[in-house]
Amino acid sequence: MLKIGEFSKLSRISIRLLRQYDEAGLLAPVRTDSFTGYRYYSEAQLPIAGRIRSLKEMGFTHAAISEVLRCYDEPAALERCLMLRRAEAREEAEEAARRLRLLDTAIERLRKDEAKMKYDVSVKTIPARTVASVRQIIPSYDREGDLWSIYCQETARMNIQDGDPALCTAVYHDGEYRESDVDVEIQKSVTGCYPDTEHVKFRTVPAVEVASATFRGSYDQITAANEAVAAWAADNGWALADSAFFIYHVSPHDTRNPDEFVTEVCYPVKRK
Repeated sequence: MLKIGEFSKLSRISIRLLRQYDEAGLLAPVRTDSFTGYRYYSEAQLPIAGRIRSLKEMGFTHAAISEVLRCYDEPAALERCLMLRRAEAREEAEEAARRLRLLDTAIERLRKDEAKMKYDVSVKTIPARTVASVRQIIPSYDREGDLWSIYCQETARMNIQDGDPALCTAVYHDGEYRESDVDVEIQKSVTGCYPDTEHVKFRTVPAVEVASATFRGSYDQITAANEAVAAWAADNGWALADSAFFIYHVSPHDTRNPDEFVTEVCYPVKRK
């Protein structure tokens, strides 16, 4: 048998963690001296210690490690556990990346005095166009992708021809920012005539005059771009006339790199 210090060296697990694993029921010593309290381990426990160390490095919690150890000798069950943890790790990585982008943006604004930065705002007319539209109340703004999924599913076999230009837009019909239950409509310009599906409606959108600003990068900039367009319109004799919408020139459909997104913020306007 090995004293806890010897087992710690061989397993490359600190004594502190070994005690925690004992308390959690993950790796109990084979014997504990009732007089001295010394813990003794067996050489046969080293492979188990190695499994625990590997699973901990993968991010499994103590409770999850306990479950995984029970199915470690069943390849199919073990693979399911690892795939589930892989999916969780991917979500954690994406959330960490989002937080890093927010921090980078905040630091950049601090250094450059973002309050004085200017987006290039201009007024232009977007011509009338035929669109495939999906409009629903969705739980939150970040669930907009659900609407695009509906469009793709219901039109997959319709051989729809893209419009020229092939604009992909999202219209926000609420008159205010909402924490939940937001009224969002996605539109894709198309060429030709097609029958409506259960959720996809085809219609003509009239020409509209908009004040717009285009930015490159993640959607974290949307609030600043909105403020820039609204302020520019007010300063130049324009009044906001209808629901704002975004045009996705380069979107997550085109690239997984948020730094490559190109988005145009559009506000319908009229002269005051």
